[in-house]
Parts: sequence; C-alpha cells; structure tokens
Amino acid sequence: MSNVLVRTYVGAPWDIATMQLCANKLDKKDFFGKSDPFLVFYRSNEDGTFTICHKTEVVKNTLNPVWQPFTIAVRALCNGDYDRTVKVDVYDWDRDGSHDFIGEFTTSYRDFSRGQNQFNVYEVLNAKKKGKKKKYINSGTVTTGISSEWTFIYIHFSCVSMCVCLCSLTGNPSQPTSLHYMNPYQMNAYAMALKAVGEIIQDYDSDKLFPAYGFGAKLPPDGKISHAFPLSGDNENPNCVGIEGVLEAYFQGLRTVQLYGPTNFSPVINQVARSAQDVTDGSQYFVLLMITDGVISDMVQTKEAVVNAAALPMSIIIVGVGPAKFDAMEELDGDEVRVSSRGRFAERDIVQFVPFRDYMDQSGNQVLSMARLAKDVLAEIPEQLLGFMKTRGIEPRPALSSSELPKLHRHI
Repeated sequence: MSNVLVRTYVGAPWDIATMQLCANKLDKKDFFGKSDPFLVFYRSNEDGTFTICHKTEVVKNTLNPVWQPFTIAVRALCNGDYDRTVKVDVYDWDRDGSHDFIGEFTTSYRDFSRGQNQFNVYEVLNAKKKGKKKKYINSGTVTTGISSEWTFIYIHFSCVSMCVCLCSLTGNPSQPTSLHYMNPYQMNAYAMALKAVGEIIQDYDSDKLFPAYGFGAKLPPDGKISHAFPLSGDNENPNCVGIEGVLEAYFQGLRTVQLYGPTNFSPVINQVARSAQDVTDGSQYFVLLMITDGVISDMVQTKEAVVNAAALPMSIIIVGVGPAKFDAMEELDGDEVRVSSRGRFAERDIVQFVPFRDYMDQSGNQVLSMARLAKDVLAEIPEQLLGFMKTRGIEPRPALSSSELPKLHRHI
C-alpha cells in the first residue's frame, strides 16, 4: 500500500497555497527499474470537464518520491470555490510520452486546507486494476495535512498608511503643469499613483481603513508647516475608508492647505515607526506608502529613520511620480548598498522604490500593465516581512476569521 503526503500551507482566500508532496511504496511500473513518478492537478469546470492547473516535476527511479514545494493561486486551483472538486493523477513518466497511469484521487481546497494537525486520508484508485482484480483494494493512499511554514500568505492583515508629498516644487494645483493639477476631467499623476498602487496593497489590509497623511505644506489657519498631517483635516481620526476615501481626502487637502516645503520624509516615517514599536509580537505588520516627486530635504534624518524602522515590523513603499531623477530614492531602496546612518546599517532592507512613469503609456494618462506594477510594488514585501518574523522567532499563527480580526488601526 502506498501513500502520498501532502503538506499545504494556506493563506488568505485571495492569495496562494504552498504545497509539498511526497509518496512512498508507489506501484512499480518500469520493467528494469522502479518508477519515475509525477503528479498532475486538475480543476473541475462547471460543465463537468477538468482543466490541468499544475504538474509536478518528475522524480526519477524511486517508489518513494519527494517533490519540490510549489505555490499555486487558489483561484487557479478551484476558481475561488473551496468545495469545487480537485482531481490529482499519479503517473509514471516515460521518455516517449506514453506515461503510465498509477492512480487518482479527488479532494477539494477546503479538505486540503483543514486545520493544523488534522489529517485527511484518500484512496488512490485505478479503475482498470479494480476491474481486473477481485481483491483489489486501492493503489495506495494519499494523506494530506497542515504544517506551519514561513510564508507570506500567513499574514492576513497589515496596517497600511499612505502619505503624499504636498511641497511647492510639485507646482500650483491650479496649473496644468503641476503634478497635483486638479483637472476636472482626469486624474493627476499623484492621484493615479495613489489609486493604482493603493488598489494593489489594499487586499492585505483587513478593514480597508487607511490613515492618510500629507507632508511639506502650510496648514490653516496659522500657516504652520507640517510634515505629517491628516489629509482629511481631522486630527482625531486620520483614517480614510478605502482607496476612494484616500483620494477624496487627498483632493480635500489640496483645496485647504498651501503647498510649501521643505520635503522632509523622516517625520512621517518616525510617526508610523512609533506605532510599529508598540506591536512587535507579529500580530501586525505596518506598510507605509509614500508618493513623492523624488526631491528630499532631510536625507540624513531619513536614513536614520529607516535604520531605526528596520528593527520594527514595518516596510516602506516609495512611489516616484513625475520626470525627475530618483537617485535619492534608489539610495534609500538599498538594493545595492544597505542604508546606514552614523555607522549603523539597517538590519533589513525595508524600502521598495517604484518609479511610476515606467508603468505608464506615452500620454502619461494610463497604466500599461497593472500586473507588472503589482509584481514590482510587492516584490520585496514578503521577504522583508518574513525577515522580521524569523529574526524575532515569531511562528505563523492559525488564520483568523474576519469576525476575529482585531481593530488594528489606531491613530498613527
């Protein structure tokens, strides 16, 4: 009797499942050897047909194969329907392509993702062998279980804050040349960046309440310069409901404050870092999205803020808008040289810089590829997040239901 062990690490329903499979005592199919097993996963369709959604690599000459872990989008596996049938075929690979069928079993994503330390056992059946052999029981068994593993998909929520540069260098919002131009017919560069990137990262925020700030402007009524003020104008509650709420607050801010300067990054980084410092048990991870034209007036202080924030559950995404050079932003990104301040290096790379113009068409009015933008925006966040969790010895926790999620957003 054979069995296949499937370990599944499951995350949020919009995300991916990571699986590792192994088997032992599979049927011997090769005359001069053992078997060269591989697995094929099929998603069931509404019309009763099946579509291949994944195929493992071949493990040569063994009845006890161990396949490499792989990730698959939950939607690709079951189209988001947790109870939809998933069929798995076990084959013996042949060079000429006439692969030998060993057996099959059916399951569902819901069964694959059962709770920690629970196991499912499936029979691997070969209908032809069953028809020929009266004593046929099965061609083995498949066992599935949940195992904790370091993976980004265990993080079901983060605290996402958004910050917009409102410095005078970006131009008068009433003029078409301004990056903040309040055009009644189309979004300006800042608004497009907020909407496009915000829609990408919002799925990792549980309640879709986003603290939204501006910096580098004079505030009414006394004209005091601030580098971390709520765009909504409400000092008691900077949260905005959804990305549309952030955009509404942004336009409201443009109408009520005076764009000024200097362009200081460090105050808002330090403000978010103070909140992150209060929650270091792994239950929350803070992401600060900064939209800027690339000019920075406090590079020394910002480097210090980044080095300090690198020790906290926090990442920073900087999106550059406009035609300027972004050398300073590339330096903060730290891909080539880790950010340092006063002889101290950041213990993690926590900054991801994305030049928004690289994803726009020639007119500058439309994003060419949301998929590529999403990939690049989130490219470093998983590694940054896991790096913090690992260095602090924080283990993944079981998934929480939406009703169990805590109210994460405090006023940052």
